[in-house]
Amino acid sequence: MATGHYCRKDSTPDGHHRLLAGIDSNKDQSYFLCQVDQAQLADALFPVGELNKPDVRRIATEIGLPNAQKKDSQGLCFVGKVKLPEFLQQQLEVQHGPILKVPADAVVPGDHPWSEPQIDLGHSVEVGTHPGAHFFTIGQRRGLNVGGHTEPLFVIGKDMSTNTLFVGESDRHPGLKRHGLSMAPKDVHWVRPDLKPDDHLPMRVLARFRYRQPLQLATLTLHGEDIATLVFDDPQSGIASGQFAAWHDIKTGEEVLGSGVIS
Repeated sequence: MATGHYCRKDSTPDGHHRLLAGIDSNKDQSYFLCQVDQAQLADALFPVGELNKPDVRRIATEIGLPNAQKKDSQGLCFVGKVKLPEFLQQQLEVQHGPILKVPADAVVPGDHPWSEPQIDLGHSVEVGTHPGAHFFTIGQRRGLNVGGHTEPLFVIGKDMSTNTLFVGESDRHPGLKRHGLSMAPKDVHWVRPDLKPDDHLPMRVLARFRYRQPLQLATLTLHGEDIATLVFDDPQSGIASGQFAAWHDIKTGEEVLGSGVIS
């Protein structure tokens, strides 16, 4: 199967297939394939992975493709010309709930580097309402429609049981920052299972948890059947459950070694 993903593959001398970042760092899409396995890689071709986007456009122009100069798609290209919030509101029920602003000093660090910070609700203030917590993600700024603050508000937490959004003022709010994340062992996948470390043996990696995020230095640890953790050297903003974390080799960052669903 040939795909249009901007990524590459090759094989090691002992027959293991490697998923590699695309040559064009601005278009690298290896993150989206972080769940493929060896059997899938064996039969995959990535013909544009060795090219930069301008070269792809040039080739398309030379052979007369009608979309050679078409604007890049940044959204859900398979649903047509509709913005993501509008698409979600067409598919999901609107459920209004409160937006609570949390002061910076009301955030308590978690018990572990990978734990979510805890929010003391005693000092929070309702500043607005939202159409449904399921429409928002951690770190989101747009769409809150709450004014009157010196700096922008960001989503720092959600309580789905009460349909409540927690927000903090400014991108420096401690509720946005975490040193790590956790994953259930059943949700951890290895593109290169031969490189999986032994339990409790820390593995240095380069990692990201969203598309086009610069790779971050981190330590991956598999804690048996209980938990897997990824702890970053520097605190990160916007870690959200349900997203994929993907880790690459520590030497060059070119090869995707594995991934997991953030708990």
